[in-house]
Amino acid sequence: MNAPSGTRTVLYDTPQLVAVIDEMARQANGLLHGAHPVAVIGVLRRGAPLADRLTARMVELYGLPQPLRLDLQVKRYADDLTLLHPETLLTEQAQHAALDLRGSTVLVVDDVLYTGHSLLRVVEYLARKQPAAIRVACLVDRVTTRLPVHADVVGARLGIAPPDIIECHVPPYEPDFRIELVQPARPR
Repeated sequence: MNAPSGTRTVLYDTPQLVAVIDEMARQANGLLHGAHPVAVIGVLRRGAPLADRLTARMVELYGLPQPLRLDLQVKRYADDLTLLHPETLLTEQAQHAALDLRGSTVLVVDDVLYTGHSLLRVVEYLARKQPAAIRVACLVDRVTTRLPVHADVVGARLGIAPPDIIECHVPPYEPDFRIELVQPARPR
């Protein structure tokens, strides 16, 4: 992670996030109970290991049969929220071109729901694969979406000031599992 500079505050540490993931698993299980087949799709980067954690907990706690697990490469923002791709870049991997999701219930997992542009691009892509339902889980909802999208499963809703940044530290990309608030230095 290219860590933005500024004042940092840990909002959730590892033990707290373990409890958050368990609560997300409970919420997701309620949405997925009885659905078959199920696909859990992580949004790379940090959504992928979160999808692994969430899937493992649903299997362990609720007996969810092992779902199809895959990841999508999506990019819009840099870690400091600088806009990199105004049209939201979704790179289809060769193995996903012929992916058949007809009749599946899909759970998309990402770390932060910000404006909704990336999520809308993912949902648009997956809708062409004709699943029965698309549900969304995010670790953090910043409560700033600009598009008519929402997360069905939310770990934490954090309404923060517009210039501030929510950083989700998720192994294996970072050593510790935590959520930090980064408040960039403001001009005086």
